[in-house]
Amino acid sequence: METTKSDLAKIIRERRSVKTGYNNEPVPQELVKELLDDACWAPTHGLREPWRFIYIPEEEKEGFVESLVQTFPKDMQENRRNYFSQPTAFLIAVMEEDPRQKQWEENFGAISCLLQNFQLLAWERGLGVVWKTNPQIHEPKVRRLLGVEQGEKIVGFIHMGFFDHEPKTKTRTPIEQKWSVYKN
Repeated sequence: METTKSDLAKIIRERRSVKTGYNNEPVPQELVKELLDDACWAPTHGLREPWRFIYIPEEEKEGFVESLVQTFPKDMQENRRNYFSQPTAFLIAVMEEDPRQKQWEENFGAISCLLQNFQLLAWERGLGVVWKTNPQIHEPKVRRLLGVEQGEKIVGFIHMGFFDHEPKTKTRTPIEQKWSVYKN
């Protein structure tokens, strides 16, 4: 018997990280907020909702990229300028860091679920995104630039932009190879 995939299962399987090839179509702030408004229905322990977001729109991108590039060593700046100039807009995901390990892990799990929801919703709307965790997320100068406070963690830079060519599908390991059943 052949089963058909639900729309959600299709979106999960079709979603791609869009790392390059963004076109010039603007990423409206209203669209990003709309996607986040749905994405925030992710599981969150104790309804802590340990997240906030910093949006860098297209019209602020050039100045932001130049300020960001200045946080890198001189010999890396041109490379980083080219790299960060590719996306049309950025969404910076920030998490509340709880000093208790269990709660910290729960918070990280919650924002990770939210970001996966965001990526799926963006894909559904034709918006390309990729969640980047490059070393700059730990750089104190970048934290200051973005106004990230003590007790907060930059979880990632979400690069965003509309695209003309869909990235190729990459295969996944069959779940049977990652599966075991506990026996007493």
